[in-house]
Amino acid sequence: MLTIPTHIVAGQMAEKLEAIAAAGFEAIDLSISDVAQFDGPLDALATLIDKAGLKIVSLGAVPSGASAVATKAKIDLAKALGGNVLIVDVAGQVPEDLPKSGDVRLALRPTRAAEAGVVKYITKQNDPNIGLALNAFELLGDGSRPARLRDLDGATIFHVALWDGPNTPMLPGQGTLNLGGLARVLARAGYNGPWSVGAAPEGCDTLRNAYRSLVTALSDAAQTEPLLQGTTPDLPAKVPANGFEFIEFAVDEAGAAELEEVLTTLAFRRERKHRSKQVALWRQGAVNIVINREVACHAAQALADHGPCVCDMGLRVQDAAETVARAKSLGTQDFTQVVGLGELDIPAVRGVGGSVIHFIDERSDLHRVWDIEFEPASIAQATPPAGLRRIDHVAQTMRYDEMQSWLLYYLTTFEMKKSPIVNVSDPSGIVRSQAIETPEGEVRLNLNGAADADTLAGSFVSGRPGAGVQHIAFQTDNIFETSNLLLSSGFERLSISQNYYADTQAEFGLDDAATQALSAHNLLYDEDAGGAYFQLYGQSIFDGFFFEIVQRKGRYMGYGARNASVRLAAQSQSRLKQAS
Repeated sequence: MLTIPTHIVAGQMAEKLEAIAAAGFEAIDLSISDVAQFDGPLDALATLIDKAGLKIVSLGAVPSGASAVATKAKIDLAKALGGNVLIVDVAGQVPEDLPKSGDVRLALRPTRAAEAGVVKYITKQNDPNIGLALNAFELLGDGSRPARLRDLDGATIFHVALWDGPNTPMLPGQGTLNLGGLARVLARAGYNGPWSVGAAPEGCDTLRNAYRSLVTALSDAAQTEPLLQGTTPDLPAKVPANGFEFIEFAVDEAGAAELEEVLTTLAFRRERKHRSKQVALWRQGAVNIVINREVACHAAQALADHGPCVCDMGLRVQDAAETVARAKSLGTQDFTQVVGLGELDIPAVRGVGGSVIHFIDERSDLHRVWDIEFEPASIAQATPPAGLRRIDHVAQTMRYDEMQSWLLYYLTTFEMKKSPIVNVSDPSGIVRSQAIETPEGEVRLNLNGAADADTLAGSFVSGRPGAGVQHIAFQTDNIFETSNLLLSSGFERLSISQNYYADTQAEFGLDDAATQALSAHNLLYDEDAGGAYFQLYGQSIFDGFFFEIVQRKGRYMGYGARNASVRLAAQSQSRLKQAS
């Protein structure tokens, strides 16, 4: 049974219950504070809960050190509401005067320090009405492994909360705790009770994020532990994403001219045009850039909301319909718009903040969209390519309080892994950056959370109703060759401070020739144990959007984090020059 504490959900009690049920939860952990705030008799509250189709799996928590009188009052409260489990926090020793509870089971929830004493007490009592309530944040937050709990008797565990961490309580998947391992250990120990989720409230996305994170944690664990099967609704498996099929821009006439000029200097060419719409396909290598100037569609609405921007992203997947089915089962809204004659109905979902993601597979005609919906464009002059092969990564910028929602959106829908959060110094503040990617790196995303409005990232999202793609990185096999070609085509690159190159030479032991080559091309450089990384940045357009060109040598796995503050400083300087 999937359950959530009522106190982390906003609203009056009736609103809370309706929203909890609509999100997919079957039960609630009824907070004592919510009972105290309810204006009405207890039987009216119990009726509200029942009408919402929910059950009370626990009441609590009674704070550690509460008197026997106070605990007995909460036992009576649980009885009156029809609940049969009361959670009692224990930070030290178990109170000697713990009252008898009758039909209500007492679930003692220990801190990590009190855990051994509480388990010993429960074992000694051998009372079917006294058991454990376990919170993963307390159990694993000190670095302990779930395996140490394998000797617990599952029958003595009344309640389990999968809270991530380790430093602050988070939803499953947002932190680093081994929640899947804990669920497997407890299932093998015989636990078959409710699974709760919770953390700090996250605004309007709290319920959706809580549900998708709990379901994903348990369904992932069930793949290797049959005893967990059936704990969550059936849903399609996580989807492998095989690459970026397209990036679509919403623009007006002026924006289209500005974008087309930059793409031309990047050696893209206008290869196809839509048969019936003001939409063009620009291409180089495996990179497809769509420029949409339609005035009555999703792109037009995105233009009205954001100005010229990336409005859509297409991902290559094994099964587009199954991708949408999984996303919808986790609370994501699907996306539809009018499909014209001769057009494909490409499966899509809404992203966080109202963006759109389409899915292309080869099981149908979806992968033939460029042939079916588009026709060749007249090309006045052949444009030789500059060696841009594919999209290396896409960076999405958002307010920091939206960052965890985006993280869960991707991690619960796709087969992806995350890297630790990196704090990047902007001249005007701090930007938090977290990279996620598919196992083989076919799709890489950088999520950048702007906490300070004065930062470059903060100014990019200022006034926007949601997140936005702030830069796209193209991959090349030879960045020096590419850079030379782009010099001749007029690509405007970001100028890097010469002091950066002296520091880089000293850090990595580069010779003079290598350092001078980097400086001559305004390239940034990084390396790790796996290989090396080169970065070339273009000037910003659309009030903060920019393109990047990268080369990965060997098995370099990062994104040049050491260079981010240098890039931000250079962009700030460039912005000041443009404003003067």
